[in-house]
Amino acid sequence: MSASTVFLLDVDNTLLDNDVVIGDLKRHLIETFGEPRAERYWEIFEELRAELGYADYLGALQRYRIENPRDTGLLEASLFLLHYPFADRVFPGAFDAIERAARRGRVAILSDGDVVFQPRKVERSGLWRAVGGNVLIYIHKEEMLDDVERRFPADRYVMVDDKIRILTAMKSIWRDRLTTVFVRQGHYAADPQLSAEFPPADKTIDRIGDLGDDV
Repeated sequence: MSASTVFLLDVDNTLLDNDVVIGDLKRHLIETFGEPRAERYWEIFEELRAELGYADYLGALQRYRIENPRDTGLLEASLFLLHYPFADRVFPGAFDAIERAARRGRVAILSDGDVVFQPRKVERSGLWRAVGGNVLIYIHKEEMLDDVERRFPADRYVMVDDKIRILTAMKSIWRDRLTTVFVRQGHYAADPQLSAEFPPADKTIDRIGDLGDDV
């Protein structure tokens, strides 16, 4: 049975301040490993992201371990990620926005990421429960819209994301069935060059708490 409208919400820098999470991780790695090895971790992280197409924080630790098998600080860094207080990083108004959307249609999280850390982030933040377990995490979500539609059939979709590139790609597939909402939160949304490369979204809001009944 299809719903008339399904709201699809991104996680990182849309519902949750991932820039702050990364900043905390950077400081922790410097304190744990020192600056040279912390820099090497981020080099490995970027290499892995280019290879996989998504951020894999734990996978980068695994690769770092190959180069530094005796570094016991890896254990502490892993626990830092696994026990991070993600609930403290949910943007103000995010849960209210989910509740408002749920009064008008079905709500689901649609995110990119790995299959261990990203689900844990969504669960520990309280977002998993807020959307009733309607969570989809892919490698490239904009390439999986047929699966999204199969799982959440609807006449109309609303996608809320901080990346205009993702919104544009989804709009090219679903066209008039999709309303795109660009949230100006996080470093991607704040980059004017990235935004200028793509057409504007159907609606732009400054923060997730501004998501109202006009979409």
